[in-house]
Amino acid sequence: MTQDASRIFVGYRALGFHSNHIPMAIRYHKKHKENYVITVVGKAFHTYNCSRLRITSVSDVHPDNITCMAIDAYLVYTSCKSVIRAFERNQTIRHTYEGHEREVHILLPFGEHLISIDEDNVMKIWDIHSRDIYLEMTFDKKTFQVSAVVHPSTYLNKVLFGSRQGTMQIWNIKTNKLLYSFESFQSAITVLEQSPAVDVIAVGLESGKIILHNIKFDETVMTLSQEWGPVTAISFRTDGHPIMATGSTAGHIALWDLEERKLQSQMRDVHNGAVTGMKYLPSEPLMITSAADNSIKTWIFDMPDGGGRLLRQRCGHYAPPDKIKFYGSDGKDILSAGQDSTLKSFSTEHDRQNKNFGQATMNKKLVKKKGLKYDVHKLPPITAFAAETARQSEWDGIVACHLGCPVVTSWNYQTSSMGKHKIKHERFQKERIHVEALCVDVSSCGNFFVVGWNTGHVDLYNIQSGLHRGQYGDPTAHNRAVRGVCIDGLNQMTITASTDKTLKFWRFKTKQLLQTLSMESSVDKVLLHRESSMLAVSLDNFSVVVVDIDVRRIVRRFSSHGNRVTDMTFSSDARWLISSSMDSAIRTWDLPSGRLIDVFLVDPAPTGVAMSPTGTFLATAHVDDLGIYLWSNRTLYSYVSLNPLPQDYVPTMLHLPGTHYTEQDEEENPTESESKSHEDIDLTGFKSPEQISNELVTLSLLPHSRWKNLTNLELIKKRNKPKEPPKVAKSAPFFLPTVTGIIPKFAAPSDESKDQPPSRVMHFSNLQLQSEFVQLVQDSMKDEETNFKAMLETLKDMSPSAIDVELRSLAPIGGGSVDLMLQFMKFLCHLLQSNQDFELTQAYLGLFLKLHGDVIASESVLIDSAEELLEIQQSSWHRLHHQFSKSLCLLSYLKSVTL
Repeated sequence: MTQDASRIFVGYRALGFHSNHIPMAIRYHKKHKENYVITVVGKAFHTYNCSRLRITSVSDVHPDNITCMAIDAYLVYTSCKSVIRAFERNQTIRHTYEGHEREVHILLPFGEHLISIDEDNVMKIWDIHSRDIYLEMTFDKKTFQVSAVVHPSTYLNKVLFGSRQGTMQIWNIKTNKLLYSFESFQSAITVLEQSPAVDVIAVGLESGKIILHNIKFDETVMTLSQEWGPVTAISFRTDGHPIMATGSTAGHIALWDLEERKLQSQMRDVHNGAVTGMKYLPSEPLMITSAADNSIKTWIFDMPDGGGRLLRQRCGHYAPPDKIKFYGSDGKDILSAGQDSTLKSFSTEHDRQNKNFGQATMNKKLVKKKGLKYDVHKLPPITAFAAETARQSEWDGIVACHLGCPVVTSWNYQTSSMGKHKIKHERFQKERIHVEALCVDVSSCGNFFVVGWNTGHVDLYNIQSGLHRGQYGDPTAHNRAVRGVCIDGLNQMTITASTDKTLKFWRFKTKQLLQTLSMESSVDKVLLHRESSMLAVSLDNFSVVVVDIDVRRIVRRFSSHGNRVTDMTFSSDARWLISSSMDSAIRTWDLPSGRLIDVFLVDPAPTGVAMSPTGTFLATAHVDDLGIYLWSNRTLYSYVSLNPLPQDYVPTMLHLPGTHYTEQDEEENPTESESKSHEDIDLTGFKSPEQISNELVTLSLLPHSRWKNLTNLELIKKRNKPKEPPKVAKSAPFFLPTVTGIIPKFAAPSDESKDQPPSRVMHFSNLQLQSEFVQLVQDSMKDEETNFKAMLETLKDMSPSAIDVELRSLAPIGGGSVDLMLQFMKFLCHLLQSNQDFELTQAYLGLFLKLHGDVIASESVLIDSAEELLEIQQSSWHRLHHQFSKSLCLLSYLKSVTL
């Protein structure tokens, strides 16, 4: 796979994934004082907080699907085929363990070790930090095929293994000895769970039995049995109630009272599949469950019978979505209709903004009493829907058709529920023929919707009242099934398309036929872009034609599809038409040129495509896939050449994006990027240069208080003169010499003083103290480039008062010399010529001239240097003044044009 597979689109991330068949895990975070639930979704895992079930992090992507997962207090362990990875902070890889030859299916952290078992029944014990194999052992598959592992509480260095043969063995992994082998339970062991009681282990069997067994004395404490098939999960309540919960493959949960040894209550249809993950929160009446139906649920146990009720949930489609469409003009929400007869809304920004409209049914009250699973009035999956936001706050704004069903339903986005209308025309009440609503469209005003039926009828309804407002044609609009209906943006025209190879244009209000346009093949579906009046029509011969509804004729024809066209979408400006087909290709057509400009392949085949109204994302749905995938439009942030593709162009495959977007360098060769080490990767991104251009001036990053008031220090001192005499600060001990400055520092002894004994001879040169800055000015006479930079950094670290003292000390009256003053003026010339730290240079120059103006006027050498400074200063200012004038002129012109 290369990044050039598509010139326009690049994978961004996947939506609608929450869990799969891998059991979830729960971890308590001591610092946050909160529980977190971790679920696996394909090649990554998600972390949610248990208080709100809001996603907090997404892990890095694995090269393949995760096969099992385990956690400890610090790391999350996952297996992908034969490789085990340890993640820190629930996101980044910390360790990698390689050594298995087959796929790993069991993981168990054990202190500083990690136990892993693969499909060949090979067990390896790893040292977590050093990644060395501590112990390796192979079990005989015929006599003991490991199916579950648990570490019994208080059992040091001991692990209990359960097998498909129904037997258990307890091993000491430090000495590699089999301590005890238990008799068979006559059924395969599916779950091993430590109970709150020491020495007691809950054993879940494939036969549906739950055995509480004391492993210390090899005695069965009690035996319970559920009638729903194998036990898939076991959890114990720890808030003072002796309750054990067991999950089943049917999606039910049984709650057992361990004191009375009987079934306390049942929770039926908790999930639409086997309950794979189930865990009570520590010391709370809350339980988290997960399953392969792509949902996480929180249950609270406050019912009179001891049962639980649903508190929170995060769920996606548990059957693949077929139809997707962006809702609204901001491009933040995607409506999705799945084969599970549900309608959902997914947010492109955050999962907490997702909405679940519920399951389509003819009797909502009966569903609330008996549950969704036993709903005999459940409607088939949605095959087509239309939505409009104009009147969404007043009445229903979404209308949907169902597979093989004559009923058209309405939905409300504001209430996130099914609407009050279930439309079926009276003419179909008496007829016994098969009637099915095939297509629907809502007017842009949000008041009307039109429905096309397989009988050839086309009806108009009021969406607020659900009343019939007329039909098109007499008695039918077409002789065969109507595959597409749409209303233009001004409610002036209705377009209908049928399998009779015709496209008809009708007056919206009078229902008068305006024109009939013949097609070369039966129409499969239509799509109207109301702003541009462009109508895309897909035909059964795998071609797509574009019709201008204003002039009512075909203006473009595209025929490169290799199989049935599954969906189409326009870009917001109607320059692109994007189509998906069952040949696994997504094609982008340029309407002005009529040419194919982009095509890429995906696996599996796409069933739905939708382009964001803002042009930011392309959303796709796929065959037998529960997610919705977002593709970023790279033409919005980079230049892309959109030349037409040649006739012999061979498209390449693009992998579907994961649930977490990882930015990649599109111009980098993938083989080279894989060979780079972590140290070679620049994690900071672009770094701004110190200076953009020598023609411009660069300012420093110092605050104004460090340079703006340098010439006004005397006035500031007078204003800030204290009323009371200042208190003498505590001085450091006499044997710790200090250096003055903004940040007091201790004077470190020189190397010479360490090696030589102290001299008793006093030199008169030592009585004259020189600061670090004056010393740098003297050194700059020998090496200007190096010391000029050091001088600037030293001045930047000083306070305004310290700078004033240092500049005063350069003059002869302050202990300096003319040579020092001349060298400092050369330093100022250097700063002006470099165009860097412009405001600091002006401040230092102003203070220097104010302090030593009379000295400069009396020395000819300093006068010559001052004239040079003046010339450089004027040239730099004239250049800046010219740039300012140009910018002000341009701004004035732009303001006058826009106003």
